[in-house]
Amino acid sequence: MGGVSPVSGDLIRVSEIFGPTIQGEGVLIGQPTVFVRTGGCDYRCSWCDSLHAVESAYRDTWTAMSVPDIWAEVERLSGKAPLMVSLSGGNPAIQPLAPLIEHGKKRSYRFALETQGSLARDWFSSLDVLVLSPKPPSSGMEYDRQTLVDCIARAGEGPRVVLKFVVFDEADYAFARSVSAGFPQLSVYLQPGNHTPPPPDAEDFPIDVEGIMGRMHWLIDRVMADRWFAATVLPQLHVLLWGNRRGV
Repeated sequence: MGGVSPVSGDLIRVSEIFGPTIQGEGVLIGQPTVFVRTGGCDYRCSWCDSLHAVESAYRDTWTAMSVPDIWAEVERLSGKAPLMVSLSGGNPAIQPLAPLIEHGKKRSYRFALETQGSLARDWFSSLDVLVLSPKPPSSGMEYDRQTLVDCIARAGEGPRVVLKFVVFDEADYAFARSVSAGFPQLSVYLQPGNHTPPPPDAEDFPIDVEGIMGRMHWLIDRVMADRWFAATVLPQLHVLLWGNRRGV
C-alpha cells in the first residue's frame, strides 16, 4: 500500500474535474455525470488506469481546492443544472469530502463515490450511491473484510451501497464470488479489466479492444455457467467509446 494519509482541514486535493459526460461503468452506467477526481491513494494496484491521480510523483499536478472553488467548476460545467457528481480518485475516501457533499446536496445535486473500501468514513451516509470495489488478487493488494464491513456500517441507511469487481482472470472471478457471498444484501457488478491502461503522463493511449471484448465474453460465459444470476456483467463503456482518453 502507499503512504498517503487522510487529508485534514478544509482543502481537498483535486486531480481533475471534468464533464458532463456519462458514467462509464457499474450501477450508474450511462448516467450523465460530472467527475471530481481527487489525488492520492493508499493502494498501488498493478493495473491502475488512473496513476496520474495516484502516484505521488504527480502530486504537483494536483490542486488543493476549497469547496467553493470546486463547486464553482462543477456548476460551470453543469450549467447549474443538478446531476450526479461522481467522486473518484485515487481513493476519494482519503479526502475531507463531507462539506462538499453537504454543499452540493443543498443545491439538489446527487453524489456517488467509488472506493476500494480500505477507509471507512462517517460521511458515507450522506452519499446517494456508494460503490465498494474490493481489489482482486491481480491487483497485488490485500483484501481486508473487516474494513469493508465498517464501510457498509458507516453508510447506514443513507446511500445505495453496491459491490463492483474488476475481473482479469479465474482468481479474480473466484475472489468476486467469495467476497460477494458474504454480503448477499448488496447488488454485484462485474467488469472485465483493461489490461492496456495508460501511462500516468498520457492524455490518451491505445487500447486492446479485441482483448477486452474477449475477456467480456469469457466473463459472461463464466457467470452463466455458474448460474450466478445475481451478478450484473457490464463493460467499461467509456473505454469502448473513447479508449484511454482522459476527461471523457
